[in-house]
Amino acid sequence: MTDITNHVVTETRSHKPPRTEFMVYFAIIFVATLPLACLTWALAALKSGSLTDKGPVARAWSQARIITPMIFSA
Repeated sequence: MTDITNHVVTETRSHKPPRTEFMVYFAIIFVATLPLACLTWALAALKSGSLTDKGPVARAWSQARIITPMIFSA
């Protein structure tokens, strides 16, 4: 009986996206989510009567941090 498990060639591929491409996509998504983040922040501030913890930039940043990896994992 032949043992074929010793001759199996495994090809390892890095699933890590290139850093530059990731940052370009991140910047595009950040800029795209910023207007909506400003709007939702303003509405939340008007509704609550005070400024919230997270400003519009922090909201857009967190949305971009969520959305960008989804694009690269697809």
